[in-house]
Amino acid sequence: MRIAVIGGGPAGLYFAILMKKWRREAEITVFERNRPDDTFGFGVVFSDATLDIFERYDAESYRAITENFAYWDDIEIHFKDSVHRIGGNGFCGCSRQTLLVLLQDRARELGIEMRFQTEVDVTPDFCAGYDLVVGADGINSRIREADRDHFLPEVDLRPNRFTWLGSTKPLDAFTFFFRETEFGKFIAHTYQYAPGRSTWVIETDPETFARAGLDRMDEDASARFLEGVFAEELAGHPLITNRSLWRQFPMIRTRRWCKGNVVLMGDAKATAHFSIGSGTKLAMEDAIALFDAFRAHGTVAPALAAYETDRRDEVERTQHAADVSLVWFEHLDRFWDMDPRQFAFGLMTRSKAITYDNLRLRAPDFVATADRMFAEGVAGADTARPRPPLFQPLQLRGMTLENRGVVSPMCMYSAEDGLPNDWHLVHYGARAVGGAGLVYTEMVCVAPDARITPGCAGLWSDAQEAAWTRIVAFAHAHSKAKICLQLGHAGRKGATKLMWEGMDRPLKDGAWPVVSASPIPYYPESQVPAELDRAGMDRIVAEFVAATERGARAGFDMLEMHAAHGYLLASFLSPLTNTRSDEFGGSLDNRLRFPLRVFTAMRTAWPKEKPMAVRISATDWAEGGISEADSIAIARAFAEAGVDLVDVSTGQTSPKSRPTYGRMFQTSYSDAIRNEADVKTMCVGNITSADQMNTILAAGRADLVALGRPHLADPSFMLKAAAWYGVDAYQPPQYQPGKDQAMRNAVKERSDFETLKIAAKPKRHARGSFDDVKAAE
Repeated sequence: MRIAVIGGGPAGLYFAILMKKWRREAEITVFERNRPDDTFGFGVVFSDATLDIFERYDAESYRAITENFAYWDDIEIHFKDSVHRIGGNGFCGCSRQTLLVLLQDRARELGIEMRFQTEVDVTPDFCAGYDLVVGADGINSRIREADRDHFLPEVDLRPNRFTWLGSTKPLDAFTFFFRETEFGKFIAHTYQYAPGRSTWVIETDPETFARAGLDRMDEDASARFLEGVFAEELAGHPLITNRSLWRQFPMIRTRRWCKGNVVLMGDAKATAHFSIGSGTKLAMEDAIALFDAFRAHGTVAPALAAYETDRRDEVERTQHAADVSLVWFEHLDRFWDMDPRQFAFGLMTRSKAITYDNLRLRAPDFVATADRMFAEGVAGADTARPRPPLFQPLQLRGMTLENRGVVSPMCMYSAEDGLPNDWHLVHYGARAVGGAGLVYTEMVCVAPDARITPGCAGLWSDAQEAAWTRIVAFAHAHSKAKICLQLGHAGRKGATKLMWEGMDRPLKDGAWPVVSASPIPYYPESQVPAELDRAGMDRIVAEFVAATERGARAGFDMLEMHAAHGYLLASFLSPLTNTRSDEFGGSLDNRLRFPLRVFTAMRTAWPKEKPMAVRISATDWAEGGISEADSIAIARAFAEAGVDLVDVSTGQTSPKSRPTYGRMFQTSYSDAIRNEADVKTMCVGNITSADQMNTILAAGRADLVALGRPHLADPSFMLKAAAWYGVDAYQPPQYQPGKDQAMRNAVKERSDFETLKIAAKPKRHARGSFDDVKAAE
């Protein structure tokens, strides 16, 4: 087998090493445009988990690496006048130049040919001379760019500027420094990689970069300027340059990774922001995945197909985490005024890879500090022995919730002529008894022609009011849960089939006329809605007000106006569904006009002591739709109108939307609205555990957390969560024995969980303590 590896960085060399070990007869040549001792950058970072992998795949190079690293277990955060140190992380830093030399030596030992200062033109004739050509030539890959139409790269050039520097400053932890100057804010991501050597990646926003004049400074002047910014942190040590040019991070994704016998690897195919780890680490994991594919499949075509299929999911998960992480740093202003303890917790959990329970296991004192901080913001809370954030109360006007867990609004499609029945009584009653602080109704429609489907519940008749009164009374009598009535109008998404018969698909029989902001059907085959006129607006406002008054009489504790998911009020907010040329279309202020009118009328009719919320779609997940800036402005407008909570959802405006799914995938929008519009928020969206709920709350990304499917699967979700955290939650006397057993079982379950987590933790690869390294200096 003849293999050409284009790019002699760590990943290209490591793949060559693994393949040569496995197939000693293979002829492998590594082509590198630079000299063997050239290197750009300073140190690279590996986790304990990555070192475990290196040890399994090539013990010889593993030993060489671990004999030349600086190890640390802590992350340290310097913010304003506070320092937070979080242990249990397990990282090592290694000089990039040393790593290259070690891998080059290992490659020579195995008989791999390396051609330095050699530029390769990867033509079809060149590729035909090899069984496999590996493109490991980095961010500016010539292989990828020469065949863009096939690989289809997408480059998202991020706005922040960063530069990669070194220093002689010793560090005994991976350390973040945050500095505010007359020009703006600077961030230093720093770590030691060798005795007397540390990496300093310094980042700032584009406005600060320009105000400081860094765009007009050369490499040396820029380093001297930054020495001034971080003078206290550097303590007299210099910053060292090595092609330390300011740049913007390119988030690269490629639609295809392979063509024939050519395959891309590392930064050539996909990048992940430096804030979640070393690009070298990720690229070397690519090398391992490509090698595994060959070991499993033997020949080129199936191996490359398996590599792309099997590795892509992991790469995309990493990129998603990197996206979330880099956005945190891009929006530093959003968090700057937070309590330093909350700031540090948010920084640690920004990418969603680290969570509350994870931190509680590895750094219990730090989480105890976060719990105390959260409790200090709650009137009457016990700050000496605080409950986890999820089980702290929340007051909205005259309503106090027992905890921050919410049963999300979920349509049941089980009413007849809008009338709730025994299904609804059992459904809502069970979840109230199950321990949630707040239980939402499904979207309750304000008129027969406001329904989504024939099975949707309503509140336009005395019989419906009586049915809802019964449900609310049951919940109040047998639980501590509060009940929120969500009122809405389906608009152009009305007169459709039940969810399990075809969600949002138009009824074939029995349809009613639908209305919207503009006459745009949801699907091409959907009914064309009538553009709502003034008379129609007046009628609908009156219907919302009448339903609000019925809700007050029924005893609901809270009211929410549904202005999300492409329904009637949402159709006015989104430019995708509002193409009007009158005062209700065009600018955002105009598009807000009718939804605000409805909200104001509802707020007037709703008891002053009871809170009101509004649900919005913070993004349409489609080009030309609502932007993050729009969603913040929409939330501010409702806050000024008297809203107490913004229920932050996304999408469902258009069938053309393309959401980016993932764990807690909508939480960032709640975070933006809460911390920029200065209004309380509720988040929802693929949140599945009490651990995630605590993480979101402690980081200040939302004030309430709503779950849907977990509550469908387990009505007692919140009671089990309370037992897990040792919280004595209310349970009706009929169920008290079950609660007692759950509390006893949870003690053992937590102990078993922590034992398993500790056992599964990667081994510590340090040769000694970091004090030994410092002493050697």
